[in-house]
Amino acid sequence: MNRWKLLFVSLVGCIVIFGGGYGVLQFTNSPSFCSSCHEMQPEYTSYTASAHNQITCVQCHIKPGAVNMITHKMKSVKELYYHATGVPEQIVQSKDEAVSNQNCLQCHSKNRLVTASGDLKVNHKGHIKEGIPCITCHAGVVHAKMASRGINTEEVRGDWTKESAEKLMEAKYVRPNMGTCIDCHDKVNNGEKPWKDAAYNVPPNPEEVEKKLEENIVASASEGNGIVKTEATSESKTAEADARVRDEKTQSIILQAIGKEKKDVKVSMECTTCHKRTEVPKTHKKLDWNNNHGTSAVQQLDKCMNCHQDSKWVRGIPKEDIISLLKMGNKKIKYTPNMALAKEQARTNKFCSACHSDRPDGHGESNVWLTAHASKAKTNNQKAECFVCHDRDKPKINSTEAKAPTDVYCQYCHRTGFKDDMKN
Repeated sequence: MNRWKLLFVSLVGCIVIFGGGYGVLQFTNSPSFCSSCHEMQPEYTSYTASAHNQITCVQCHIKPGAVNMITHKMKSVKELYYHATGVPEQIVQSKDEAVSNQNCLQCHSKNRLVTASGDLKVNHKGHIKEGIPCITCHAGVVHAKMASRGINTEEVRGDWTKESAEKLMEAKYVRPNMGTCIDCHDKVNNGEKPWKDAAYNVPPNPEEVEKKLEENIVASASEGNGIVKTEATSESKTAEADARVRDEKTQSIILQAIGKEKKDVKVSMECTTCHKRTEVPKTHKKLDWNNNHGTSAVQQLDKCMNCHQDSKWVRGIPKEDIISLLKMGNKKIKYTPNMALAKEQARTNKFCSACHSDRPDGHGESNVWLTAHASKAKTNNQKAECFVCHDRDKPKINSTEAKAPTDVYCQYCHRTGFKDDMKN
C-alpha cells in the first residue's frame, strides 16, 4: 500500500512539475511575455504593426525543434540578468542568434521567382541553395531595421506607441534594400561570398563599437598626447580615403547600370536584370538627352530622385532622429522647382556626378568653346545651368558648400568682371 501511495504521489508530482514547466514554457514563448520588459517596447510595438503580427516571436527567433527550444531558454537566462542589473542601451540581435532560413521556410516557399509586388525577379531557391540567409535581404521585415537607424535606444523607448509605429515603420526599411542587392552582387562579381560572415547579415552592436573605440582612445592616450593627435589625424585621413573609395565604387556601379560601362560579370547590375516593370522613361530616349535634361531636372527633381537617389544604391542605413520622424511622418513634401536644390543634387549625388564629372559633348573643342560660349550664358537661367558644374568665384578652401565637379571657375578668365550682373 505504501509503495502504491509513493507511486501515486510521484505521478502527481511529475504532472505538477512537468505541467507547470510546460505552462511556463508556453508563457515565455508568447509575445505578451516579451512585452512585459520595457526595454522591448520598440521591438514589440513594431512587431504588432508588421505583417508578421499573427505569429509568435519564437517562431522566428528560435530554430524549430524541442532541443533548440530548451537550449535557447537556457541561453536566455542572461537576458533576465541584464534586465535586473542593467538594461542595455540598445537591443541588437546577436549574429549568433540571427533568424535562420529554417524559421522562414516554415511558412514561406523557396520556389518563388517573382516578388509579391510583381516587379522584382528573384530566384529565391537559387539564393537559398547558395546558402544566403533570408535576413540578408529581409532584415527589416518585422522591426524596420530600427537598430541600424538608432531609434530603439533607452531614451526613446517611450515614444514607441501603436500610433507612432505607423509613422516609424517606413516601407523603405521594411522592404528589401536595393543597396543590399547591389553590394552583394558587386562582391560576388569580385569573387566574394559576403553572407558567409554572420556579421554581414545583422547590424553591428553600437555598444561593442563604442567600447572598442574607447579602448583605442585609452590605449593611445597612455602612450602620450602626441600619439593621440597623430592617430586622430591618421584616422581622419583614413576615413576620407574610405569615403573616396566608396564614392568611386558607387559611381562605377551606377555607370555599369546605365550601360556606360560593361564588364564580364557573373551578376549583371543593369536594372532589367532584377526589375520586370522598370524601363527607361521615354524622355530619356530623346536625342541628346544627356546634354539637355537640366530644365527637366529642376522642374521634376522629386521624380528624378525616385531612381537617382544615392540612398537607394548604398547598403548602409543612416542614423535617424525619432522625434523628427514622428513630426514629419510618412507624408511626402510637395516639391516646388528649386534651382539651388537641383544644383546641390547635381554636385553631391553620385548618380549625377558620375556624368557631370565628364566634359559635355556640347562644349566642343576647348579652344573654340572658350571664345564661343558667351551666347550660351546670356540669361540668368542659362548661367544657372553653367553653375551646376562651374563656380563663379574661386572656390574657398575647406568650404562647407558642395564641391563643383570641375575646378574651372568663371573668374579664372573673367578677372576684370562681367558685362552684366550674375544674379545666380
